[in-house]
Amino acid sequence: MKTTHKMRTAALACVAAALASAGCGQLGKVEQGRVITYDARTRQVTLIREPAGATRSSPGILPPVTIETPENPDEMGPVPAAGGLMLLDPKNRRIVIYDRATQAFRSIAYTPVEERHNVSKNPGLPALDRVKKTITVYSVKDRSLITFAASDDLLAMPADTWRAGDVVRYYYKDPARALRLMNVTKTDLSKAAG
Repeated sequence: MKTTHKMRTAALACVAAALASAGCGQLGKVEQGRVITYDARTRQVTLIREPAGATRSSPGILPPVTIETPENPDEMGPVPAAGGLMLLDPKNRRIVIYDRATQAFRSIAYTPVEERHNVSKNPGLPALDRVKKTITVYSVKDRSLITFAASDDLLAMPADTWRAGDVVRYYYKDPARALRLMNVTKTDLSKAAG
């Protein structure tokens, strides 16, 4: 009987060693970034990763990263909204967007037409006024609503260029596929903790 127990223990040890060497026991990694595109049909999300210890003046890390969202919707949470607005800096009157045409960041110095601060609620989609030649954007971080004078080339860009995409955090082992994805922007963490 002791021989059978020893054999079983040895066999289990061999199986455990084989699984560990095959990578089944490896720990995953966590990344976070701002969504610039999301395709529900293919379950592909493209984002600009945030650097570790990101500051408010950093638009993120290029190149963009595309990952597949989890197959199980319970591992994903709210669907992320995409946008090209990476940084709104009212103090320095600068906006940084992700320009899809050049696949790079574009820094735009702006001239404000109107600025409203301490706006507690996002008024919705950015407003493009081609007659007045203005664009109105909202910064969640600064709770600021900024209307600025815009050139024809800025007004010709897609409307979602001027909206900040949702921030997502994802856990993965394969860098091309998220095992879990949390929409940080749309998740009320105070309710999750209670």
